Amino acid sequence: MPQTTPFSAQRFSVAPMLDWTDRHCRHFHRLMTGQTLLYTEMVTTGAIIHGKGDYLGFGDAEHPVSLQLGGSNPADLAHCAKLAEERGYDEINLNVGCPSDRVQNGMFGACLMGQASLVADCIKAMRDVVSIPVTVKTRIGIDEQDSYEFLCDFIRQVSENGGCDTFIIHARKAWLSGLSPKENREIPPLDYPRVYQLKRDFPQLTMAINGGIKTLEEAKTHLQFMDGVMVGREAYQNPGLLLNVDRELFGSDAPLKTGPDIIRALYPYIEAELSKGTYLGHITRHILGLFQGVPGARQFRRHLSENAHKAGAGIDVVEQALQMVAQQQETATQA
Repeated sequence: MPQTTPFSAQRFSVAPMLDWTDRHCRHFHRLMTGQTLLYTEMVTTGAIIHGKGDYLGFGDAEHPVSLQLGGSNPADLAHCAKLAEERGYDEINLNVGCPSDRVQNGMFGACLMGQASLVADCIKAMRDVVSIPVTVKTRIGIDEQDSYEFLCDFIRQVSENGGCDTFIIHARKAWLSGLSPKENREIPPLDYPRVYQLKRDFPQLTMAINGGIKTLEEAKTHLQFMDGVMVGREAYQNPGLLLNVDRELFGSDAPLKTGPDIIRALYPYIEAELSKGTYLGHITRHILGLFQGVPGARQFRRHLSENAHKAGAGIDVVEQALQMVAQQQETATQA
């Protein structure tokens, strides 16, 4: 998708989120923002190399889109990066931030922060075989290795020895044991000033900040110090946030779309997917939060949740849910 502004897509992105940012979700998000960089769920090198399914599938409408890889074997990562570039991805991102036990057992994710030289080798191996950007998403520390010096050493090694020039920093450290992945997203305190300092100390690198960001006003504040902002759960649970991104953060003058506009723009995609055997609920689960704070939002969610999973459910189910929002808004206006 051609850029209409001088800003890079890295200026604002939606985080890779396991079980959430699948291709249906990304298509839906793209209808609301043409500029935002979208990420896949994390895909392991083992799944791509040995899995029976197509783990690299995405739609042409999703660009710009980045594949997040999980792995720590440089040769395997290089192989998968090459496949991804051939499929048309715009960026490869290495996961050095996920703290789950399953990820650690596979020797990837946040535990790699303790092995900066290996991460550098992984990045270099991928950069040697692809021409698209190879980036890293990481934390500000792990366990007791949470000093600013530790973080700087990691960034220095991966940038200088691996050639990585773009980092997305989740502004929390990760505990590799004792906390669940959900707790690791909430309990370790956010330290935005540390990430700002990192950008000041490595001005030649592109750096985006991630963690706890809920509004575009907050994003604008972060952009005074950083090159980019990545939003995760808020963009998924309150996707209406994305309706204003292109205008507010990328300077677009495109007409502002409404929630109903987006839902109806999704209909051709839904029809195409239903014809392939996709269940309606696999798509509509991603749109449940669109009308957050709007009269009729609860009825919209309930109708889809109760009916989209039924055999033969089609566009009419979505349209009925949309009509409930319209009716509630009309009632609220008359009150």
